[in-house]
Amino acid sequence: MSLLRHFIGYREYSKHACLQRYGLYKQALLTEARKLAAQGVIKHPEDVYFLSLDEFRDVVRTGRLDYATIIERRDAFEDYQKLTPPRVITSDGEVISGEYETGSLPARALAGLAVSSGVVEGRARSIRKMEDAEVEDGDILVTVFTDPSWSALFVSVKGVVMEVGGVMTHGAVIAREYGLPAVVGVQDATRRIQDGQLIRLNGTEGYVEVLSES
Repeated sequence: MSLLRHFIGYREYSKHACLQRYGLYKQALLTEARKLAAQGVIKHPEDVYFLSLDEFRDVVRTGRLDYATIIERRDAFEDYQKLTPPRVITSDGEVISGEYETGSLPARALAGLAVSSGVVEGRARSIRKMEDAEVEDGDILVTVFTDPSWSALFVSVKGVVMEVGGVMTHGAVIAREYGLPAVVGVQDATRRIQDGQLIRLNGTEGYVEVLSES
């Protein structure tokens, strides 16, 4: 137990070290991308996001690229962004659909799955993209799903509502680690909860109530 208490923090060290290096890698790659843009090989440095590393290396080496590849892949990416992920999908890839039992919930409550207990009220910040995130202390994060890049927001918010997820998905785990009430699987939460509305989140029973207009 003494060893665990003293060294458990090193569990995160490898990830921290990787992220530090990846930041340097990205800077170096974008330096090359800016050179390609200046040469007219690509239109924007961010175009290289749609190339594999091997393709990127070849473009840097040869100075040639069929720009139609970038256009095609960007269009496909934008189409993927419009897709709606299933609310529940098993580890075997099975999509499960159904309705919540709402008999004991308050009228007009938005049902979901309780993944971190507690009840809080606050301003909803309905965010679909990390780059659009502007939260203040005491806000409640409402989003489609989270990944590790969203973790910094959990320091400021006091509750989390997600459209997709389960007990062991990222947002649910981090919410429990931070002691934040959380409900996941709330269908169309980012559409039904407007940014700025006052909401009540019940992470014990698994539902959200909209208390006021934005």
